[in-house]
Amino acid sequence: MRMASIDEITIADEPGSWEDLGFLVDGDSCQLAGVRLRFAGRSAGEGIVGWSLRELAGDDLDGLPTTGSAAPVRPPAPAHPNGVLAIDHIVAISPAFERSVGALEAAGLDLRRVREEPTPAGAPRQAFFRLGQEILELVEEPAEVLERSGGPERPVRFWGLALLVEDIDRTVELMAPHAPPARDAVQPGRRISTVRRSAGLAVPIALMSRGEDRP
Repeated sequence: MRMASIDEITIADEPGSWEDLGFLVDGDSCQLAGVRLRFAGRSAGEGIVGWSLRELAGDDLDGLPTTGSAAPVRPPAPAHPNGVLAIDHIVAISPAFERSVGALEAAGLDLRRVREEPTPAGAPRQAFFRLGQEILELVEEPAEVLERSGGPERPVRFWGLALLVEDIDRTVELMAPHAPPARDAVQPGRRISTVRRSAGLAVPIALMSRGEDRP
């Protein structure tokens, strides 16, 4: 059985905002390893507005805006001038965790594990799906957020991206003052920095160093 993988991710942002941070942008898009980020402009919505996946078994991903793709896997792009190599993982948030996990598995996504421990941000559980070289991290919405936001009937929504970098200290320096010094990540042996809102991006971005679990 062939594994589902990410072809494109569409973001409601302007290309210039990414170019200013040291990404190599060509027209309305840039490529991170084998995944194309397409910038649709702020008028397209908020944050990540959709993605396309290869090798889907079904098109119901519990509300995540998804289209199927028959495009071949791209050769990986080189590192960007800012040192970003690839997407480490894409984050989505679910108000009904078990429902969402079931829908994603039924659509052909490869569930690798469920982490039954709270995250530093208070999410009760996380599920990790392998999508080629990238990972979808599905986060369970905390109970207090669920109550404020209208209950579990809502669909899954995209939240942000974690990007893999070769040298996190160099990347943070190049993105200054929009990225603070790196700190230890939850994953042992890895470090992380979160791009500040002052960068003007439409989607939350984290920068992550390599670890023993990443080639």
